Amino acid sequence: MSDKNYWIEIAKYDLETAEAMLKSKRYLYVGFMCHQSIEKILKAIYAYKSKEIPPRIHNLARLLKLTGLDDGISDDYLNIIHELNPLNIATRYPDQELEILKDLDYEYTSELLDKTRRLFNWLLTKL
Repeated sequence: MSDKNYWIEIAKYDLETAEAMLKSKRYLYVGFMCHQSIEKILKAIYAYKSKEIPPRIHNLARLLKLTGLDDGISDDYLNIIHELNPLNIATRYPDQELEILKDLDYEYTSELLDKTRRLFNWLLTKL
């Protein structure tokens, strides 16, 4: 779908889901849903700018480059992109899931969610 509004709505839904996962202490899925929300808002920007269907990729750094925002992004936001990228893979490949789970707790995922919200809101301004 090349309609930016479609991508914005599901990106917001995913961010809300990340919040619900934090409340239920499903820490791995907080990270996954944070990744998903940023992936989809980047796809909204791509659809808006190109008037095309976004590519079926999950790499946030690659999506950022495709939107043309990679040159104007702060180091802080770029660090969030790099922090979120592996959390998409971890939930899809169970052998890595247990390794990552041991590093996730309420404090870390709460902070990750806050950082994701900041990045999300900055990306919204690019639409």
